[in-house]
Amino acid sequence: MILGGLVIAMLALLILRVPVAFSMLTPCLVYVVWSPDITMGVALQQTVGSVDSFPLLAVPLFIMTGYLSNAGGLADRLFRMLLTLFKKIPGALGFVNVFSSLTFSWMSGAAIADAAGLGSVLVPAMKKRGYDEKFALGLTGASSLIGPIMPPSIPAIVYAVSAGVSVGALFFAGVLPALVLTSILCLFVYREAKRNPVPEEAGGQDMPVSKAITSALPVLLTPVIILGGILGGIFTPTEAAAAAVIWVLILSLCYRSLSFKAFRGVLVKTTSTTGSIMLIVAAAGLFGWVIAREQGPQAVTEAMLQFTDNPIVFLLLINVALLLTGMFLEPVAGLLITVPVLMPAALEFGIDPLHLGIVMILNLVLGLLTPPVGLVLYVLSSVTGSSVQTVTRGTVPFLIPLLITLLLITFIPAFSLWLPSLLVK
Repeated sequence: MILGGLVIAMLALLILRVPVAFSMLTPCLVYVVWSPDITMGVALQQTVGSVDSFPLLAVPLFIMTGYLSNAGGLADRLFRMLLTLFKKIPGALGFVNVFSSLTFSWMSGAAIADAAGLGSVLVPAMKKRGYDEKFALGLTGASSLIGPIMPPSIPAIVYAVSAGVSVGALFFAGVLPALVLTSILCLFVYREAKRNPVPEEAGGQDMPVSKAITSALPVLLTPVIILGGILGGIFTPTEAAAAAVIWVLILSLCYRSLSFKAFRGVLVKTTSTTGSIMLIVAAAGLFGWVIAREQGPQAVTEAMLQFTDNPIVFLLLINVALLLTGMFLEPVAGLLITVPVLMPAALEFGIDPLHLGIVMILNLVLGLLTPPVGLVLYVLSSVTGSSVQTVTRGTVPFLIPLLITLLLITFIPAFSLWLPSLLVK
């Protein structure tokens, strides 16, 4: 009864557009006040303790890496290199769009940063070359979801901390799923290029391929520093994040593409974004503790086991539940609320926590493209000047490749587990 009341109260506040953190905190504080055996000191300890985590230090560092890459012109170098490489292929800008998101994801780990940084460049460029506006918007939105799956992924760090699994292992678990999504999006770009051909791309043709690659090569070393450092035991994921910030900052200064004003803007945006995320983490810490105290995870596990003993059916139910959750909660909040509840049940069904993590992350980030939350929709509308309705219509066809990817990742665990089993001992 109490458990249901907490969840209903949180959902009601979300519907009333109360910020996510306060939607979780408010019912929890009422619960604490009405519980004679709980003091405010205990509640405060649970709230503050949830952000007292060394791995979470990587979150602001990776966020700063993404913002620095944009402000320092590193994303532009990647864009020019890819445009040069794909210039002779039909649908070149479509492929550039997808691979720009893939390469940029190695530095940002967030769909919002991808959509904001690349959307402002790629969507106008695609429209200018004759691509349909809705196709350009939809492709940019869909490809931005590569970021939260490919390391260094912000949702992966949050899941790893919440589930108690290795951040490095989860990073490597996301590599193949991200490449699967990239491949399927490329197939859709190829089909569109055959159905609606556009004139041959002109941008980037004057730059030799060797020069374009050389120009972007130092930028491409960023994922080598992050993943290579983790794999080689040189860095922890948090230390790798700090190394990435230093490397990107050095490159920006060497290229003389980062002004003091831009750097100040990076610090402001990093602080703002980190503050929002950590407030949600703190609120979710208290919410999760209250749910656990009311034996919510046990109730969910018992209900699932009574409903089915088939892991495939369980995964289908998780997909449906998380897709609906993602429509109302951003991925970080969704993970912090659902991981403590679903993890015990998943373990009972013999599902690997790394596999579960990638499935949960992919489900929840799909919500970034669906109303009413759909943050990527609003970001693309803001940076391109297109209406939210136009952006939404553009993303609808791309839900097909995203759902295909989700089903493949869900029911072929090897996509998530092969690389960690090979590289992480």
